[in-house]
Amino acid sequence: MNRRSEGGSCIAIRTAPSFSRFYHASVCSCSDPATSGGPTWMRKSLPCVCFKKKGNYARICVNEERIRRLKNRTKVYFDPTLLEHQEALRVLWSSTFPDQELDGLISDQWKKMGWQGKDPSTDFRGAGFISLENLLFFAKTFSISFQRLMKKQGTKGAAWEYPFAVAGLNITFMLMKMLDLDASKINLFSENEWAFDLLYCVAFVIMDKKWVDKNASYMEFNDVLKSTRAQLEEELLLDNVFKIEDMPSFHLLH
Repeated sequence: MNRRSEGGSCIAIRTAPSFSRFYHASVCSCSDPATSGGPTWMRKSLPCVCFKKKGNYARICVNEERIRRLKNRTKVYFDPTLLEHQEALRVLWSSTFPDQELDGLISDQWKKMGWQGKDPSTDFRGAGFISLENLLFFAKTFSISFQRLMKKQGTKGAAWEYPFAVAGLNITFMLMKMLDLDASKINLFSENEWAFDLLYCVAFVIMDKKWVDKNASYMEFNDVLKSTRAQLEEELLLDNVFKIEDMPSFHLLH
């Protein structure tokens, strides 16, 4: 499979989640935030994460086992020969078009969902199977928003509509870079098992809103993603945000 891009540009990606639901006790062993590296909005310190808020650092414990599971998810590449990965694509289709039977895993029907060609497996480069998992989570958890964005229902539209599925893959890749997952700095601030997936859904609705408000075109896609990332980082820094559901943009999801 193709290796993940080392740069910061957006590329098409694939992924799908393994939804295990077991918990381990959190253990705090924070390092001094003054010596912690990482982006301005986030300080690495496992198993604790230090977020800088108006000059002060709030230490929020993160479950080490949950971090390990998320890291493992990001390492799984999409493999079109695996039955589990094939089934995940079929479930995504049935969740998106419940009244339309899929002709096959290679079919022109996939273009309706915003894949680049008739074989979606060729689009999964960069983030792996977790990007497919993110799409599935969005489709099943916030079906109204998922269908609205996919079908552009209730919006004024834009001069050029982005390919929905491929945009979702790029959002996964953007979040992995934003949280520095490739560098093993998975600093989620929530105890929620599905924090990354929830953040993905929030990012998608923010991106879509910015796209429509800007009346964006194909050439502006990366600019919209950068603006989306900036808003996510801004919201994560708010004093009253302690979990994904506290983010102001979370209310956009239905």
